Parts: sequence; structure tokens; C-alpha cells
Amino acid sequence: MNTFIITRMTFAEARQRKILWAVVLLGLAFLLVYGVGFYFMYRDIARMSASVRAAQLLEPVNFFVLAALYGVAFLVVMLAVLTSVDTIAGEIASGTIQTIVTKPLRRWEVVVGKWLGLAVMLTVFTVVMSAAVIAITYAISGFMPRNPLSGVGLMILEGLVVLTLSILGGTRLSTLTNGVVVFMLYGLAFIAGWIEQIGAMLHNDAAVNVGIVVSLLMPSEAMWKRAAYLMQPPFLRELGLDATPFGAASAPSEAMVVYAVLYATVALAIAVRWFGKRDL
Repeated sequence: MNTFIITRMTFAEARQRKILWAVVLLGLAFLLVYGVGFYFMYRDIARMSASVRAAQLLEPVNFFVLAALYGVAFLVVMLAVLTSVDTIAGEIASGTIQTIVTKPLRRWEVVVGKWLGLAVMLTVFTVVMSAAVIAITYAISGFMPRNPLSGVGLMILEGLVVLTLSILGGTRLSTLTNGVVVFMLYGLAFIAGWIEQIGAMLHNDAAVNVGIVVSLLMPSEAMWKRAAYLMQPPFLRELGLDATPFGAASAPSEAMVVYAVLYATVALAIAVRWFGKRDL
């Protein structure tokens, strides 16, 4: 019960900081730009439909919708970091955490409650934004990405991995240091994902292995790569038309998804332990 009290407090704090309003307004702006851009792009492509093959017509549509969903995934990661990087570290630095832990609350309830509040916020944002992108795409072109539920689920998992790592860092590091560490790890995972994809296209096992090893350190980008792989039409891969900056020439395995879930679970457990032993 106390955990859900902290969860509600986390939502209230987000409203007070006007984070929710900013998310709503900027999300609507993102969807407006995407809808207008996709409409004019698809209108020009449709004019050429009589002179090109169906696969060639589908390729730019697939590229555009994956680019938009990648943009949503990136916004989810940024939201995960910016809403959580200060939630524990900042309260410890300011001393406000003492007003919470002196109440009849266990320390693990504080950590888990904050995580739940932010996780629900991220999940709702991811689902609404992704569903809106897919709905706009379908309304204009009739194109529906494959496996949308699996793809969106993996995007949610990507955000939760980053969120949990940020909360973990907040139990030991200052706000600024925590933000730098999480963003650097995300950047490292991003580069590793590119190395793995390029290695797969060039059939370079060494490059692929480098990407896999780094993904074990930070599995966020691997979740997007698998989501993109699942949402791409399979015949585009057969025709060699899947090699786009937002797609995936090779997909991380299901074992990597299980690893990401365990990664977030263990990180949250460590955060609870570290916060419980920290001298406040």
C-alpha cells in the first residue's frame, strides 16, 4: 500500500513540474509533423505507383514509419532519463528525502514506488505515441507494420531498462554524474548496435560479436533492433531492401529479450539494496 502512495506522489510531482504537460504538447507536435510529412511524401510516391514494383513502393513507406517509431523510442529514452535522473539523487542532495524516509515507510517502498510511477508514465507515453504513429500511417497509406504489439512491447522494455539504470545510479551518484553515465551508456549501446548491423551486412563475425558484447552491458538499443526487425515486412529482407538506418539487418535473439528483463530486474534489486544501506 505504501508503495502505491509513493507512486501517486511521483505522478503529482510530475504534474507540479509540468512534465506531463510538456510531454503531451511536444508529443502532439511530433505527431503533427509526422502526419503532414508522411501525407505529402506518400502522395508523391502514389503517383509513381504505376511505374514501380510493389516492393519498391513499400520500401519508403516502411522506412518512414520505422523512422517515426525510432523517434518515439528515442523520446521514450530521453523521458526515462530526464524524469528519473533527479528523483532520488536530487532529493538526497537537497535533504528532502529525509522527510519521506522518516515516515512509516520502508526504503524499498520508496524506490519501487518511484520506479512504478515513472514506469507507468513511460508505458502510457510509448503506447499512445506508437499507436498514433501507426494509425496515421494506416489512415494515409493503408500500411500496417508487422507484429505491432511485439514491437511496441520491446520499445517499452527499452525505456524501462534505461529508467531502471538511471534510478540505480541515483542511489549512489549525484544528479549530474548519474545523467552523464546513463547517457554515455546509451550512446555506447547505440554505436554498438550500428557496429553489429554493419557487421551483419558485411558478414563480419568479429564486428557482430563486438556489438553483442556491448549490448550485454547496455541492452537498450538491442531492444529497438529486434522491434524493428519484427515490424519490417519479411520480403524486404529477401530483396535486400531492409538495410535502412532505422531498420535491422539482423535481429537480437529472444534470449537477449529475456536478458534485458533480467537486467532491469537485477538493477532495480541492486538500487533497493544500495538505497537501503545508504547513510542519509
